[in-house]
Amino acid sequence: MTTLPFPITQEPEADEKEAGRLLFAGPIDFLKGVVAMDGLPDADRPEVCFAGRSNVGKSSLINAVTGRKALARASNTPGRTQEINFFTLADSHYVVDLPGYGYANAPVAVVAKWQALLKAYLSGRASLRRTFVLIDARHGAKSVDEEIMTLLDKSAVTFQCVMTKTDKLKKGDLDRALTNVRAALARHPAAFPEIILTSAETGEGIATLRSIIAQIG
Repeated sequence: MTTLPFPITQEPEADEKEAGRLLFAGPIDFLKGVVAMDGLPDADRPEVCFAGRSNVGKSSLINAVTGRKALARASNTPGRTQEINFFTLADSHYVVDLPGYGYANAPVAVVAKWQALLKAYLSGRASLRRTFVLIDARHGAKSVDEEIMTLLDKSAVTFQCVMTKTDKLKKGDLDRALTNVRAALARHPAAFPEIILTSAETGEGIATLRSIIAQIG
């Protein structure tokens, strides 16, 4: 049997799943929204960030992972997140919600400002351990996703693809989406060699994400 490149991440072992559950069962609090690099909190703990083009379902996924219904503000309006939002996870990690990239329903100058902030953060944050790049399973990898992946390559920041909204697809359509995403990831040396399938609606992949974050130190 041929092993496909960028296989789907397997369910965590029981002890790994429990470690993730315990981490996210602890306190999770909004720390601050950052609009400039000099506003970043001290890089005193490992952090993971969630990046994705506008309307990919990022806020909904963060809410599902953290188990807090309104921690990240979900909205149907693309481009609502205009800051880098930091959340403290217990006393051990930061979880970071990045501005959506690509199309945004905002003035061009505002979009340019927060896209520049996003790129500066990804390029220069020493405590950033992994970026989760979210791809809408219904649409596959787009050119704006490739731009962020290329930036992460240049910054030597490991990123892992998280496909969202997988519950919206039938198996054949999902297989085609995976083929598209695998081809895109193959062009990027910073890509972590596994794909996480998720659904904020059904809970698919949530325990996997929690366990991965718990293992990052």
